[in-house]
Amino acid sequence: MARNPGMTDDKIIELYNSGLPYNKLREIIGLSDRAIRNVLTKHGVELNPIGRPRIHKVNEDFFKTWSPEMAWVLGLFITDGHVNKSVHSVYLSQNDEDLLRKVAKLMGASPTIAQGTGTRKTPMLIINSKIIKQDLERIGITPNKSYTVPFPDVPDIYLPAFVRGVIDGDGWVDREGYLMNITTASLEVAQGLQTVFTNWGLSSTIATITSSKGKPIYRVWIRGKDQLLRLSDILYTNCDGNYVENKMIRMTINKIPTHLRSKEEYLTDKGRIAFRTTISKSILMQLKNMAKEQEKPMNHILEDYFEQLLDKGTILYCKSDRPKDRIQYKTTYKKDLLHDIREFAKSNGLYINDVIEYSTGLGKYD
Repeated sequence: MARNPGMTDDKIIELYNSGLPYNKLREIIGLSDRAIRNVLTKHGVELNPIGRPRIHKVNEDFFKTWSPEMAWVLGLFITDGHVNKSVHSVYLSQNDEDLLRKVAKLMGASPTIAQGTGTRKTPMLIINSKIIKQDLERIGITPNKSYTVPFPDVPDIYLPAFVRGVIDGDGWVDREGYLMNITTASLEVAQGLQTVFTNWGLSSTIATITSSKGKPIYRVWIRGKDQLLRLSDILYTNCDGNYVENKMIRMTINKIPTHLRSKEEYLTDKGRIAFRTTISKSILMQLKNMAKEQEKPMNHILEDYFEQLLDKGTILYCKSDRPKDRIQYKTTYKKDLLHDIREFAKSNGLYINDVIEYSTGLGKYD
């Protein structure tokens, strides 16, 4: 068996010391039990009896006493946490490894992070503690919790930190600061969030959609620039840096004067520049629908297409197929990526909007 990418001897030792059982170690590392033990023996690591997790440092009282930090971390665990059914381990999955390290520091835990492998692409913080597991289970975070997790009884003073954690886990904020939603499979969580927003004087709605497995999924929406600014004042006052920066910036973008927002230091994503050209109206409408479905900005979808075309490196374009319904479209793109697309268009004797439209595979190119 070959090791999974990034599985150095040091990483294998770190994962073993985290207390993961061998069935999990095999999945993450990509080696057999014997091969894992050989690595450990080679480096003189003392082997635990099979099936007994190794204890590592963590503040086991963390979820026993309410605090802003505990409430924020609880919001993350309600959305992105998982309790192991077989051993006394809990996991928190997040794409942002810095956030996982921050959570580990707040919990006084060793920052053992497993990289995504196989079907699991997201990095995962691993914490081994029977007490932490029991405390989370008492709150309702159990194995396969998605549809059953309740809205916890959070003291009012800590609700802003808790809701901030939920948004950081399963929330989405649009780039213009006009829309926010939280997606959950738990009706009780959706209704609990709506009640909190109502008590805060905010207007929210719950929309129900159906998952690919035929299960109901709930989206709690807040709409409107003023509503999001009021929400941001509640969530980000005295939060000590415990938040996902991207979501905070989007929610507060309308506090920045309009004439300053085009400056690079105020852009939502660093290294982006504004660019205007003409694009087929029908293609833009299709991209708009895709953006709604994927809950992703249109220009980010376009950038994905740019990268796919640049990776392919070839274009077969018939100039007679240029669309007749072009309208002006202005947005921001990654500076380097826009430069590469411009050069690609130039080297193929095309206009940049020809290449932008072609990259999507929409219109006459589908």
